Amino acid sequence: MSGRLYASILQRASSYTQTLSSSAQLQYSHLVVSHPFQLRPAQHCHFSSWGTTRTDQRCCRGEESGTRSQSGRHLSTRQDLDFQLGQVQINSILRSNEQSVSVPEFDGRGLSAVRKFESNQLAANTPNEDRRSAATCLQSKGMLFGVFDGHGGWACAQAVSERLLYYTAIAMMPKQGLEELEMCMEHGRPVPPILQWYKHHADFNYRDSASLYIDHLRVFWQDLLDSEEHDEGMCPPDALDRAFKRLDADISLEAQVPLSNDLMKSTAIQVAFAGCTACVAHIGTDGIHMANAGDCRAVLGVQEEDGSWSALPLSKDHNTLNQAEVERIIAQHPPSERDTVITDERLLGVLMPLRAFGDVRFKWSRELQQSILNSLESGVDLDSLNLYHYTLPNYLTPPYLDVAPDITYHKLRPKDRFLILGTDGLWDELRSEDAVRLVGEHLSGIHLQAPVSPSEKQLKLGQMHEVLQKRRARASPVRDTNAATHLIRHALGTGEYGELCQERLASMLALPEDLARMYRDDITATVVYLNSDLAKPHYS
Repeated sequence: MSGRLYASILQRASSYTQTLSSSAQLQYSHLVVSHPFQLRPAQHCHFSSWGTTRTDQRCCRGEESGTRSQSGRHLSTRQDLDFQLGQVQINSILRSNEQSVSVPEFDGRGLSAVRKFESNQLAANTPNEDRRSAATCLQSKGMLFGVFDGHGGWACAQAVSERLLYYTAIAMMPKQGLEELEMCMEHGRPVPPILQWYKHHADFNYRDSASLYIDHLRVFWQDLLDSEEHDEGMCPPDALDRAFKRLDADISLEAQVPLSNDLMKSTAIQVAFAGCTACVAHIGTDGIHMANAGDCRAVLGVQEEDGSWSALPLSKDHNTLNQAEVERIIAQHPPSERDTVITDERLLGVLMPLRAFGDVRFKWSRELQQSILNSLESGVDLDSLNLYHYTLPNYLTPPYLDVAPDITYHKLRPKDRFLILGTDGLWDELRSEDAVRLVGEHLSGIHLQAPVSPSEKQLKLGQMHEVLQKRRARASPVRDTNAATHLIRHALGTGEYGELCQERLASMLALPEDLARMYRDDITATVVYLNSDLAKPHYS
């Protein structure tokens, strides 16, 4: 398995480098600019949300070896491909972004439905286009967790990861709490904290846009104060729905209105023209409310009475594999567009997720898009903002995209042990059932094996060997204390029989920046361990 992968990478690297360095028509720095609905990654690389690989968004590392395209970016050659990573190097790469947080069972306001959570990220893009968030609501009850998968750059995912949880928490606050916030703002007093954030040391915020974000959050709570129906605050599903839609509207507005400085304006436009999907969970003592827009996914890990593990999906992927979603979008446009709204399994032949924040190219009129881009100072380099001059095909009756989330609710049961939130980079590599089994066995330390079935007893020697190899693979020792790292390790390193293959894992982790995105996507995984005792009768 690893040998075939290695040979494929070498062949791909050679042909890729030759194509980019020899063709003036496919300049490396403008790969996405040229009709993204025509250019495709290799067939086996189905990860990119856009119609092409996003190599133009990566930073040059400046190695001495390799070649350079006409734009000056480094292109890897066979000499650059060194797959001899040792175990220490592999562990260092896999664990550099891991996070583990224990949550007090009682926080002074009530019992917590969350015992702890573990999270990790592994980038394929440079920089990483995934984001994650976790926070406790301080002015209402429950905890919020989110994973965000950016496309067209990281700008939109960054903004949404900073802001969406605030919008949700504000919507759940009672009117009395919102009045206190407004009084503090009016009189210049410190504002009571709304969220207790759990940040990784590598996380960062848009500091230059903080004042803008606060201003629009304030307008949001002022609108809620003006509503006669907001006395006790919104319930979690209504709050999540309102937060998704309001934040996306604010992102669109911020790109259109005059702002105080050029950097803030450039950032606002960059955020609006990029995009991201989002999957957010509100977990309280009454259960889990999920809000999903796009192709991130939430899966509940359930431990059955016999000790086995089963996966319960709490979200549906919004992509072309979801026929109901495809029909929903087609129904929003004239019958004459039925064959053009979805082509090549993408929205307008370009975008894989069918719901997303930002992505105003799929929402605004062409005239508005051109007007906003023309409003930028003449000296601004649109390429540096990941903004490209291209026209979407068959763009006749916008908007084609929205961010309205699917909301689901699950009442906690004693057998519900953990929740996995993951961006699509994880689910490209692992089935939901396998992810739950991996985390469940990591949690319990027990690897259950089903008895040999009558059909297996009739297998030939070679077939029996394969069965035994798969059983041995499932009983392999755990290398990571962090369950999210455990998932990522197995997502990239699982071999032919389900065993953890060191050579395959090393190959996937050692890929140079300009090749990594062809073989895997950014991966973010968060595992939330639930306080299942709350669902037992004596807590009711």
